[in-house]
Order: sequence, then structure tokens, then C-alpha cells
Amino acid sequence: MSAVLHEAKATRSGTTALMVALLTACVAFQLNASMLSPALVTMGEELQTDQAAIGLSQTWFFTTAALFSLFLPRLSDIVGRKRILVGMMLLTAAGSVIAALAPDVTWLFVGRIIQGASGPTVPLCLIMLRTAVPNLRTYGTLMGVILAVNGGVAGVDSFLGGYMAEHYGFRSIFWFMVVLGVIAAVLVALLTPESKPQAGTRMDWTGVVYIVVAVGALLTALNEAAKLVGGFSRGTLVLSLVLIAVAAAAFAAFWATEKRAKQPMVEIVHLRQRSTWAPLLTTVLTMTGIFAVINGIVPAYVQAAAPGFGIGATETALLILTPYALLGWVFGPISGRLAPVLGYTNVLRIGMIGSIVSLVIIVLFGLNSLPLMVAGTALLGITYAGTANIMLNGLGVVLSPPGNPGFLPGMNAGAFNLGAGLSFLVLPAVLVGTSALGDRASYLTVVVVGLVITVAAFAASLLIPKPVDAEVEK
Repeated sequence: MSAVLHEAKATRSGTTALMVALLTACVAFQLNASMLSPALVTMGEELQTDQAAIGLSQTWFFTTAALFSLFLPRLSDIVGRKRILVGMMLLTAAGSVIAALAPDVTWLFVGRIIQGASGPTVPLCLIMLRTAVPNLRTYGTLMGVILAVNGGVAGVDSFLGGYMAEHYGFRSIFWFMVVLGVIAAVLVALLTPESKPQAGTRMDWTGVVYIVVAVGALLTALNEAAKLVGGFSRGTLVLSLVLIAVAAAAFAAFWATEKRAKQPMVEIVHLRQRSTWAPLLTTVLTMTGIFAVINGIVPAYVQAAAPGFGIGATETALLILTPYALLGWVFGPISGRLAPVLGYTNVLRIGMIGSIVSLVIIVLFGLNSLPLMVAGTALLGITYAGTANIMLNGLGVVLSPPGNPGFLPGMNAGAFNLGAGLSFLVLPAVLVGTSALGDRASYLTVVVVGLVITVAAFAASLLIPKPVDAEVEK
């Protein structure tokens, strides 16, 4: 009996150490993604450049993060997950050093692009967690904890970034990232077990090049096309169309390469399965329908003197963004715990229905009442950030084929970025395109469009198969 208790205690201790390392890595990545948001104006002033250039450095960070996400999880299956995660953290720290010392915006770009190597941190941590934690209920809960951190550190990240930029300059933020990146690398190296289920397999670098070019060209096309919202430019339109053509050609080449490769990055049979394309489609549609609504449209509306409520940026953060992030942070572990019991797809659909209800509240009542707008966005924090978003990430791991566990999480990370890009392209375009109807009607229309896209995402979620191996038998 004492031997059994000792083993159970050792297992709990090992899981705790693993979670400490993985959470530190996830926080290091999340701070790269969100901590700079309130410091962008300060960065422009200290580097003596405009906000467009600073914003472009952010865009390149997220773009390169998406591109690294496509292949690093697969590479980790071959050369070792711990090795790749340690390397990602060290590259993040190196990129932070370059950005902290940047004499101009060009070097800031270099640093942010190198930091993009941290892109697949969260999916890689989830893969490592699932390998180390066989208990489905425990895994679900811990998955929710990791993904809740990925949604933001309860608003502390943005607050701390703003405070450090105001009192110590933007470079202090990057030095903070250096320290955290090094700590994360050390903890991952010391506290996590190594696993490489595809050791001996050759990496399909030709396929990697084609898929990276395809997704990179498509994301860049979306970024360029988003500029058309502010005013038509023939050059921008032509560039966007050329990039879309390049993306299509590169994907066709990727498909052809994977069909004839002896050890492909992705087997074509997997791309044809509902367990692959259905969650990817659902992720893209969900992000397109909701992401810009909560991160752009609603904050802009409540700050507008007319037809909004004319409140300041700080009040907007306190009333809209902080409750949304905090509730998502709290409910993530809860939905993760419920997933293996109620079913991942069932919990996802509950979150999707709740997200639809949240958008309906915003459409019908929130545009006329600040308290109801707060209620609608808070509910969205529970149903989308704390439930649907958690399940979409989780499904990318539990539905990935056994012979290629890093494939779907990486593709799903790309789907999240693609959906976010589409959201900030489609919804602002609708807002501008309907401006002739009047401000209130324009905002109403854009949220309705987001609602319709979210309903389509719910329909797509009905096609996602049940991940039987990840759920508890009833």
C-alpha cells in the first residue's frame, strides 16, 4: 500500500513539475504576443518612427509565429519535443535581446521575427502534456489551464506592459522577456521528459517550404487587403491578388509533393478526413465571426461619442476587455475538465451556442445599453474565450493522427491566425461599406455579419467527429 501511495505521490510531483515548466513557456510566449500592445505608441516615439511601422512589426511577429507553427510540431516528433521547445524559448530570448538593443525599427523587425519561433509553444505544450498525463480527466483540466493562460494572463500582461513602458521605456519589456525566456528554457530542460515518437523519420523539408510559402503568401495577402478598407489602391489590390495566386500555386505544389513523398509531412489521406478539415474549417469560421468583434468593433463602438457611449480607453478596458479575458481565464480549466466527461465536441457546441447567444444580446440590446453590452461581452468571455476557443485548441491535439501527432495542432495554429486575419479584413470592410446607412446601422450590420459567420461555424462543428480515445466511457 505504501509503495502505491509513494508512486502516486511521485506521479503528482512529476505532473506539477511538468506544469510549472509548460506554463512558464506558455506565459513567455503569451507576453511576446500581448505585453507590447499598450506600449506601441511609446515604441514609435523612442524609435522615432510612425505607428504604421510599429504595427507592421507586430504583424510580422504573428505571421512568422503562424509559419513556425506549421512545421515545428512535426519536427519535434522527429528530433524531440523537449529539445525543440527549449530551442524555441532560447530563440525567443535571443530575439528579445535584439529588440531591446534595437537602434531603429529595422532591428526591431529582426527581433520580432526571431521571436516568432515561439509560435507553436501552446500546441507543443499540449502534445507534451498529453504524452505525460494518461488520465483523461486530469489531462482535460490541465489542458484548460494552459489554454486559459494562452488567452491572456487575466489582463495582467497588458497592465504590466503599459506600466513598464510608461516608467522604464519599451526596452524594459523586452529585457523582461529575455529573463522569462531563459527561465522557461531552463525549466523545460530540467523538468520535462523527452519524447520523439517519430524518431528516425526524415523531415519533408520540400513540403515544409511549399506550405510555408502558401500560408505566408495568404496571410500577407490578407494584411495587404485589409489596407483597402481605409481607401482603394490599385497597387494594393494587385499585390493582394498576386499573393493569393502565389498561395494557391504553392498549396497545389504542396499537395503534389505530399502525394509522392515517401515520408510526407502530411499524408493526403489525413487531409481528406473530416477529423482534419472539419476542425480547421470550424476554427477559421469561429475566429472570423468573433475575433474582430470583441477586439475591434465593440471597443470602437463603446468609445464612440455617437452612436456609442463615449467612454474612454481605460474604462473600455475595465468594462469590456478585462471581464472578457478574466472570465475566459477562469472558465478555461472548467471546460477542459468537462470535455473528456461530456465530450469535446459537445462542450464545443455548447460554447458555440453560447457565443451565438452572446452576439444576439449585443445586436438586440448591447448597442443601446452599456450594461447589456458589458453583459454580452462578459458572456462571450465564458462561452467563446473560456469554452469554444479551449475546445478548438484541444481538438487539434486529440484528433491528430497517431502516426503524426504534431500535424493537426500545427495546422490548427495556422487556422487561428488565418481566421483572425480574415476577421480584421471582412468585418471592418463591412463597417466601412455600410457607412452610408448611418453609424448605428453600420455597427448593427457588422455584428450581424459576425453572428451569421458564427452560426456557420456552429454548423461546421457538427461535422467534427468524436475523439473517442480522449473521452471517458460513460
